Amino acid sequence: MACFVVPAVEAVVTTVAEKVIEKKEKDSVEVKTRFSEKLKWLNNMLWGGSALLAFEHVWHGEIVPWFPFLTNAVAPEARAEMLHEMATAGSAMAVLVTGVWACAVAVSMSIEKKTVKAEEEA
Repeated sequence: MACFVVPAVEAVVTTVAEKVIEKKEKDSVEVKTRFSEKLKWLNNMLWGGSALLAFEHVWHGEIVPWFPFLTNAVAPEARAEMLHEMATAGSAMAVLVTGVWACAVAVSMSIEKKTVKAEEEA
């Protein structure tokens, strides 16, 4: 129904955060991958997943090109079901994607540390 909205909202927030962090990092020169680039990984995952889910909902007729755009937003009973799905499935998807991204960042940092250590020893 509208589970894609939660990751999409997170994507908006992280995109704004990425742009702010990117401006602050502009002057720094580092060997490591900048945090703004790592945040872009999360943005790509969130935007891509949200777009794919939105397309799937359009395909199944749950999103329509007229107001209120979500078919379940019309009736109060369906609205409650839609909000429950957003709170459960949407939040779970956003947390899962963020968790996978955090693991990818941890692996990236580990690899960067090993590379720096190897360069210092050489």
